[in-house]
Amino acid sequence: MNRKRLVVVLESEIYIYDISTMKLLHTIETGPNPNAVCALSSSSEHSYLAYPSPAPSPSSASLSSGVPPAPPAPTTGDVLIFDTLNLTAVNVIQAHKAPIAALALNSTGTMLATASDKGTVVRVFSVPDAKKLWQFRRGTTTAHIFSMNFNLASTLLAVSSDTSTIHIYRLANKDSAAGGGGGSASSASGAGDESPPGSVSTFGDDAPSPPIAAGSPQSAANSLRRRSYHIGKSILGNAGTYLPKGVTEIWEPQRDFAHIKLRSGQAGVRTVVAMSSTLPQVMVISADGVFQAYNIDLENGGECALMKEFNLLSNEDTVSGGAE
Repeated sequence: MNRKRLVVVLESEIYIYDISTMKLLHTIETGPNPNAVCALSSSSEHSYLAYPSPAPSPSSASLSSGVPPAPPAPTTGDVLIFDTLNLTAVNVIQAHKAPIAALALNSTGTMLATASDKGTVVRVFSVPDAKKLWQFRRGTTTAHIFSMNFNLASTLLAVSSDTSTIHIYRLANKDSAAGGGGGSASSASGAGDESPPGSVSTFGDDAPSPPIAAGSPQSAANSLRRRSYHIGKSILGNAGTYLPKGVTEIWEPQRDFAHIKLRSGQAGVRTVVAMSSTLPQVMVISADGVFQAYNIDLENGGECALMKEFNLLSNEDTVSGGAE
């Protein structure tokens, strides 16, 4: 809901109402959508609605007529963008290969975050022109995405899933996001199954070694090995500029800037995340009635500090990790 439109999502239909008169303006027939996957912009100027597009995707001719596609059920990862003010379909975003599991629009209705049933990749597109701005790697294992939310300035994106980690991605400027990258490539340590593979040198350069006499064969071998490693790393980095975009996205996935580690008992419990409009904080509420607020270190990222915890079922109020 925003100041002009109210949207009601049923399993196979979407109803659009005028918020001032509560008059039904339009009905969209969709494929089966039992989880009510959709997103409506809170902006009354860019009042866009995003929902999974039934397969096959509509042609440009059908879009020009402003008529959304009819069922069957969505079997692809396409997302349809619908203008709720003019009541027309404006674009289709080919976001994923797997069916869409979660959608989120920013406060101005100019960015859309998408995730599929696999839950390994999160993408951000511009709206309504459907240009891919960023691509982020959540992890290598399949996960069910519960919730996604932008902060008010659209510089951070929080994502929760059925794993024990909530990820916060930094949305860098578009120049650094060329080729669908962007965001911070650093991943916080200790993120469990979400940690980037291959972050440790193949040769174990980070481990301490016993002193070796200069000029010895072993010293020369170690020097050559380190030099070869850095040359190879440089070649791999430069190769990304010559490879197709689809290959480079796999080659250099962007990781989270910060993360929240939930307690082991909270893994699998449905959670909803939101970002504070005034403070660098992430708020998490779970299906078992626990509300938590975490502070984000905007300079260094890493693991977020728990600032506030409140059990809505038992009225227990707890503060940890610092003052409120």
